Amino acid sequence: MGGKITYVFLSTVLVLVFGVVGMEGILLLLTGEPAAMGMGAVAFLLPVVGGWFLWKNTRFARRANRLAAELEAEGGLPVDELRRTEGGRIDRDSADEVFARRKAETEDSPDDWRCWFRLAVAYHDARDTPRAREAMQRAITLHETGRALA
Repeated sequence: MGGKITYVFLSTVLVLVFGVVGMEGILLLLTGEPAAMGMGAVAFLLPVVGGWFLWKNTRFARRANRLAAELEAEGGLPVDELRRTEGGRIDRDSADEVFARRKAETEDSPDDWRCWFRLAVAYHDARDTPRAREAMQRAITLHETGRALA
């Protein structure tokens, strides 16, 4: 719950910053000076691009959370079976073992969003964030297309 509150708080602050930067961009555009107008155009575009990224990430997180809730209701969430160091970090060899099992499971059932979800968790545990996002996106896509077909 604390993570969600932090995300909402930081997103709200970011939207306010986008608003201030956008307003400054408009003010710079209205000066009529070529250099200031150029800076104003860039300052006006930054909130647009930042807002798009914020929207995409929020949408991704909401969809992934929906899948997690559905998988939890089915009793299919992956169990934390990873060994940890004394400092609490995940043991790399343990993460690799679990990852190998999850990858084999996904290769056996490539159209099952549940397998892709568990593979995404295994990628995350193995500290491979880009592949974790790709696997989770694949799980989301399979879940949504499966629901559309049903």
